Amino acid sequence: MRLEGKVAIITGGARGQGAAEAELFVQEGAKVVVTDIAPDGGKIAKALGESALFVHHNVSKQEDWQKVVETALDRFGRIDILINNAGIYRPERLQETGAELFDLHYRVNQLGVFLGMRAVLDTMLAAQSGAIVNISSIAGLKGNPGVFAYSATKWALRGMTRCAAADLARYGIRVNSVHPGIIDTPMLEANRPEVLKAFNSMIPLGRFGTVSDVANLVAFLASDEARYITGAEITVDGGVAA
Repeated sequence: MRLEGKVAIITGGARGQGAAEAELFVQEGAKVVVTDIAPDGGKIAKALGESALFVHHNVSKQEDWQKVVETALDRFGRIDILINNAGIYRPERLQETGAELFDLHYRVNQLGVFLGMRAVLDTMLAAQSGAIVNISSIAGLKGNPGVFAYSATKWALRGMTRCAAADLARYGIRVNSVHPGIIDTPMLEANRPEVLKAFNSMIPLGRFGTVSDVANLVAFLASDEARYITGAEITVDGGVAA
């Protein structure tokens, strides 16, 4: 029960990593607000019982973030944790990346995280505590062919996380980034079969990651066990970045 008594907002919680995080957080004693643009998040929250609720949420819209925060406070009375998990992945090289595709990645993967951190700030400042975990990627740690817009936003997330950690540490608010590698989620379906085969050969531990591999790390960073960790960039990638 590492998260007992805490209230978490988890974006992109309708499937994949977000859904796994929501389930684990409830198991660890937290109350969870599951948000997603996909309505399937309602099924996830319903399955988790009274400890969870679902809010339909476009992370790129400030008014949606206000609704999420108001709902969390009305239902659970506080916000201790924000997991910025929502993201999109449309792999294209620079040569095929137009302004529209780049802007789409920016609005979800980068602007959405900024709006989320700003949205929970007042309540965390009032409490003089909080934990924010931003889900980046190993694509934000090195140059990567064929994923220009996605990588650009994940690199930006690193800088945003470190700057936020430096700004907020004095108020007891921790901000860290998690960098998953090749995780077996529906997002992988955007890749061609030959690319998936190449991905598998890159992993020293010899397998794709699971959503549980990521969720366990996120739960640790959100918990008081990680109370002396802020501004960190932690990979969960089977050794790819090494």
